[in-house]
Amino acid sequence: MDGKLIIFSAPSGSGKTTIVKHLLAENDNLGFSISACTRDRRGRSEENGKDYYFLTPEEFKQKIDNDEFVEWEEVYTGAFYGTLKSEIERLWANGKHVLFDVDVQGGLKLKEYYGNKALAVFVQVPNEETLRQRLIGRGSETEESLSKRLFKVHFEMSFKNRFDVILVNDELDTSLEKAQKLVDDFVLEGKAPAKGTVI
Repeated sequence: MDGKLIIFSAPSGSGKTTIVKHLLAENDNLGFSISACTRDRRGRSEENGKDYYFLTPEEFKQKIDNDEFVEWEEVYTGAFYGTLKSEIERLWANGKHVLFDVDVQGGLKLKEYYGNKALAVFVQVPNEETLRQRLIGRGSETEESLSKRLFKVHFEMSFKNRFDVILVNDELDTSLEKAQKLVDDFVLEGKAPAKGTVI
């Protein structure tokens, strides 16, 4: 099988995780790439090898030294996240195309590494106020954390034109249909939109 990768990246609150979960539920030929991280598990609900590969900082750094990551970054001091090459190979070996839900810089690194085998999609909200309301609606943001997130949004938005396609998530049902068409065109027919296309 000629395995492909579909990468969804976006600022927090743009709806990329909702889109990715929908695609996974509707497409048997897609498999989700499980990231490695050094943070602690959240409660009992998170499982190693299902939600994340939970590593100690020492284990993570050893894998960096061994060139086992496609991409990785230190998101906060001592908090590492990354994509293991072995995870992609595992999914391809199981006959799946690989679906990613990663931050903007991770998405660009994956695209750079895999080139034409990867489709990089930037999910964008119509405007900043919509994003602000979505983040407030989660009920998990303080004024300070909201301010930090919005600052990061501005930074991440500056990379959007480096993606293959920008998916404007204005109306969810329409966005899910557009995302499904992108996957079908890329996986089944090997077609990708012209770089920088906005849909």
